[in-house]
Amino acid sequence: MTTESKTQTLPVLPLESGVILPQMVVTVALESPEAKDAVGAAERNGSVLLLLPRIDGRYARVGTVARLEDTGELPGGQKIAVFRGLHRARVTVASAGEGPGLWVETEAALDPETPSERALTLGREFRAVVESVLEARGEQNAGRMLRSIRNPGHLADMSGYSPDLTFEQKVEVLETTDVEARLTKLLEWYRATLADVTLKDKIRRDVTDRMEDQQREYMLRQQLEAIKKELNEGGDDVVAEYRRKADEAGLPDDARKEFDREVDRLERTSEQSPEHGWIQTWLDWMVELPWSARSEDEFNLAQARAVLDADHTGLDDVKERIIEFLAVMKLREERGLGPVTGRRSGAIITLVGPPGVGKTSLGESIARALGRKFVRISLGGIHDEAEIRGHRRTYVGALPGRIVRALKEAGTKNPVVMLDEIDKVGADWRGDPSSALLEVLDPAQNHTFRDHYLDVDLDLSEVLFIPTANVADTIPGPLLDRMELIRIDGYSEFEKVGIARDHLVRRQLERNGLNDGEASFTDDALGQVIADYTREAGVRNLERELGKVLRKVATKIAAKELEPPVSVEDVKPYLGKARFQFEAADRTATPGVATGLAVTGFGGDVLFVEAAVTDGDRGLTLTGQLGDVMKESAQIALSYVRAHAEQLGIEPVWNDKRVHVHVPAGAVPKDGPSAGVTIVTALASLASGRPVRATVGMTGEVTLQGRVLPIGGVKQKVLAAHRAGLREVILPKRNEPDIDDVPESVRNDMTFHPVSDVSEVLQIALEQPATQAA
Repeated sequence: MTTESKTQTLPVLPLESGVILPQMVVTVALESPEAKDAVGAAERNGSVLLLLPRIDGRYARVGTVARLEDTGELPGGQKIAVFRGLHRARVTVASAGEGPGLWVETEAALDPETPSERALTLGREFRAVVESVLEARGEQNAGRMLRSIRNPGHLADMSGYSPDLTFEQKVEVLETTDVEARLTKLLEWYRATLADVTLKDKIRRDVTDRMEDQQREYMLRQQLEAIKKELNEGGDDVVAEYRRKADEAGLPDDARKEFDREVDRLERTSEQSPEHGWIQTWLDWMVELPWSARSEDEFNLAQARAVLDADHTGLDDVKERIIEFLAVMKLREERGLGPVTGRRSGAIITLVGPPGVGKTSLGESIARALGRKFVRISLGGIHDEAEIRGHRRTYVGALPGRIVRALKEAGTKNPVVMLDEIDKVGADWRGDPSSALLEVLDPAQNHTFRDHYLDVDLDLSEVLFIPTANVADTIPGPLLDRMELIRIDGYSEFEKVGIARDHLVRRQLERNGLNDGEASFTDDALGQVIADYTREAGVRNLERELGKVLRKVATKIAAKELEPPVSVEDVKPYLGKARFQFEAADRTATPGVATGLAVTGFGGDVLFVEAAVTDGDRGLTLTGQLGDVMKESAQIALSYVRAHAEQLGIEPVWNDKRVHVHVPAGAVPKDGPSAGVTIVTALASLASGRPVRATVGMTGEVTLQGRVLPIGGVKQKVLAAHRAGLREVILPKRNEPDIDDVPESVRNDMTFHPVSDVSEVLQIALEQPATQAA
């Protein structure tokens, strides 16, 4: 086998997505400047250039020497060129050519003039495989064209036209200069393609045969139905059955009118029409909804209160509201006024509180106390308005919204429906579900709620909706205006011990395979878990920690290392070292650090504000991922301290220095005005050199005149201070009535300092100079 060698310096036209092999004639769009430069150079260089694919950021080692046949423009102004592939050429080195663009030196890699016997054999085999693929696809013209090609190298290069090969495979064909190796690779790839095409053809034939069998079965069944009718043995009358079910369901007049109209359409519609199935689905939904079915309400107030108390410890506000709801229905029943229905009759009780306080489980308890069905709808992450209102019947696969599906699931028209995580409803191009909820949660409108799929009025006035949320701030204003908010701010340590003893331990015993009495916790052990291993508003983490202890106990009982009953008096052997410590004393030992109180989506929390002063340009640096309102509070605090330095009993400082205020836990966003007094205290502590008392936490908004303004979330903040080991709380004077909301056990354990001016805050919060000197 001999090959001819010839060296040329040629301009390069890079190919980004296709490969042009020898003997191919291809039209190429000239989009890039380098492509236009290459064509221009070719026109000046005898119309010859090198077509070189570019793959994975590199150029191929071998390109195609091609002749520029013609150039032109498309109607849109796009320039194009027609190339004919001549032969392969190896790229040896980049070269400085005669003009712009990329030039390279090439060495021709020609196919042998006389093919070997093996190449001829491989060529015949390759032609047969390709013809089989084309025949399976019904492409006869391409098969005839292949039969006219005798040269095996030319035959292999025709694979450049094939859609079955990837760009990478075509580059590999180009780079394979040996004809036998080239044909061997192509044979392997096309045999795999032939197997795939053959399998698809077999599947197509099987599907066609099955469809014919189904069509034959359908025709026979139709003939059988006709024969039965002639023999007076007709099958079920579908239309009559729907009318009977509608009578039993007790549809209202307007809904029954629409129902009868659709039944008449069903009677006139052929069973072969797609509309027949759509109408039947709509009719099925209509007869399955509880238009008149109600649950009988339990009017025993004492029994209802007993059910609520048995399921949940504390939460008196919620329990009182449910008893009031039940008492009103009982009075109306006794006085013959009937159930409350129609306009402005619904009750929308919204439970707002941090995670783990029992909002979701409380809904089930309310349903049990009222004797009603309970359905839960999770709204977290919903973005599509159709999830609430349903899709119109014009859409394929349309269904009613979640409200209608919840009524069907409950089977009654007066269930308790919990709308969980309503504060996490989103909005995007698919719609705003919170806007769709406006009608659902409006007692003035929901007696005529209209789902897009059913398109008839549905009375939701007897449904008791109970939305839940972690924070009320993210609930849209119009939606919030329709709700009656009941805040569940968290539990005191005393309440948590009771919840763990009465509920959590029993549930974890069952989950971990232990019987009642085989393991128990002392109250001291429960208090130790609460104080040292959990610091939360709810009890979810507390239950996890109790489960962890009981799993270790169960393991020791199974291994015969312990004999039941087991009384857990110390949890450290099971849970390890304590996760939380009273860190306020360490943090506030240095002047410039104050302990503040805040409210987050997880309940109340304690945050520390640190202040420092450095040499540099006069100004204020704020860190800790603070929001705009909190940044303004820091600026107000600094201005107040600078302006009232003499009044506060500190030397005027920082006139030519830079003040840095930092709130640790920088990964957590923080905002709100209630950190104002904390920032003032931290700055005053730094300026005076007097540390902040370790047992004091504080909250309140500050004005430039030093007034302390009221804030929200007092109960949650006080509970957080109590959990953190603080024993004194400074709060605005106007928030003093809110102290009554704090559990009595916490109030008795803490001292409250209502203040109206910053000077009072500093007098209480800062260590006295004599104490500092001592």
